[in-house]
Amino acid sequence: MIKLFIIDDSALVRNELKKIFTVAHDIEIIGSAANPVDAFDVFKRTGLPDVFILDIEMPKMDGLTFLEMIAKQKPIPTIICSTLVTRGSSSAIDALRMGAVDIVLKPTSDIKLFFGQRSVEFISKVRIASLSRATFIPNIRRISDSKVLTMEQVSSSIKVASSLPPSKKIIAMGSSTGGVQVLEEILVQLEVNHPPIVIVQHMPAGFTTSFANRLNEILPSSNVKEAQDGDSLIHGRILIAPGDMHMEVQKSGFQYKVVLKNYPKVNSHKPSVNVLFRSMSRNVGLFGIGFLLTGMGDDGATELLAMKNAGAATYAQDEKSSIVYGMPQKAVNLGAVKASVGLAEIAKIINAAH
Repeated sequence: MIKLFIIDDSALVRNELKKIFTVAHDIEIIGSAANPVDAFDVFKRTGLPDVFILDIEMPKMDGLTFLEMIAKQKPIPTIICSTLVTRGSSSAIDALRMGAVDIVLKPTSDIKLFFGQRSVEFISKVRIASLSRATFIPNIRRISDSKVLTMEQVSSSIKVASSLPPSKKIIAMGSSTGGVQVLEEILVQLEVNHPPIVIVQHMPAGFTTSFANRLNEILPSSNVKEAQDGDSLIHGRILIAPGDMHMEVQKSGFQYKVVLKNYPKVNSHKPSVNVLFRSMSRNVGLFGIGFLLTGMGDDGATELLAMKNAGAATYAQDEKSSIVYGMPQKAVNLGAVKASVGLAEIAKIINAAH
């Protein structure tokens, strides 16, 4: 039985969520509260749940402060459901980086209609969240914190990178649930002038912009941006696929570039890891290196095998460090990987690639 706890200052929202889970016989709502401070009083009777549904803006204590506080005691998979989860919301990215496993935009009107139409989705999200392994980075900084690099330093690093010869290696990475946190832990370890990296992270449109901007602020050796059609792959650059477009890698003379395409979902995702990896197998071949990271489902697994068959070095994140060992496990079961590796080893492989 999955134990669920709801924290939201709206009684209407709490009641509508309770209605949803009455039909889910494997999910039990053990309690609810209007704010985190009151929730702590309830925990004394119920204990901690397996999954939280959490608002961000609430009286007495905001959701991010609660998420940070509870994670230090015991990281618990959390679904953020908030009106503040808008396009480009820094609060949403901070929540994901603090260990939240999913985000849902809560409307400001038609609440009953919204929850009525998405009941199956909420039940699925809670079930998936219960299977994840929530983690917390103790020294995490919120987006509002100061930048690691000045704009002059960023500009300088870009000029240095663009003056280097074309990279012989292209790194492709795919991730889903838990990827925001995992990618940050990997990429912060990269050295100056690392090979170009292309990333598909399952995330709604708008959030990928905030995610890319956040990474660009904190990564000391990389220039990170949300990909635009025609962007070149150069040393030190990391491109994040937009949340509503597929991204492919194509050869352009002696260099590589990304191409964005707008067509239906693949493997239920847009962007899809399979789309990126397929382009890597066809256009990059043995000069590619692929990593399939934490996430639910099987997106990326079959085309990682295609990359391997094309001569690329392919890896899966190991079970110990995965927040959800779904996508990596599928790749391992298919024989699509050279090895399963932890986060530090992934960074070492990228730094050693030439």
